[in-house]
Amino acid sequence: MLEKIIQCDKNIFVFLNGLGSEKWDGLWLNITNQLYWTPFFLLIFFILQRKLGWKNFGYYLLFTAILLLVCDQTANFFKLGFERLRPCNDAELKGIIRIVKTSSSFSFFSGHATNSMATAFFSFMILKKYYSHAYLLFLFPLIFAYSRIYLGLHFPADVLTGYAFGAFFGIVCYKLYSKYILSH
Repeated sequence: MLEKIIQCDKNIFVFLNGLGSEKWDGLWLNITNQLYWTPFFLLIFFILQRKLGWKNFGYYLLFTAILLLVCDQTANFFKLGFERLRPCNDAELKGIIRIVKTSSSFSFFSGHATNSMATAFFSFMILKKYYSHAYLLFLFPLIFAYSRIYLGLHFPADVLTGYAFGAFFGIVCYKLYSKYILSH
């Protein structure tokens, strides 16, 4: 059963990765780089600071830093435990897929997907009472994590598992933030 799931994951990866073309590679390399998302992050920080005030925004930043640390270390723990090769390093896929970027670390599960979904969920849970379109925050993890498939760095299951862990940690972080910061 597990072999069928892994094969299905690889087939979906080959399809999605194959949708790319050389003329778009530069764009997706920029998308996968967190530095290029700085204007987006600053906008979200500005909006949150205006709604929360400086004190609660400071706590938001602290909770976000802890959230990212927990998510990143959890993803690393699983990567070292499962030792799943990244698509770019999978001998079975060599010659079939487009490899735009390489990495020697393991694949399962995506830290990019985990971190981006966790921060999106945490921020969404705070902003949804102020903005009816706060759900647009989820475009960030969708685009950001898809870049990992496009570039040949993660399988879809890596991304989906990262999303699940990220959503869980983001919700838990919000509940703690809400209980200990917003309720006082």
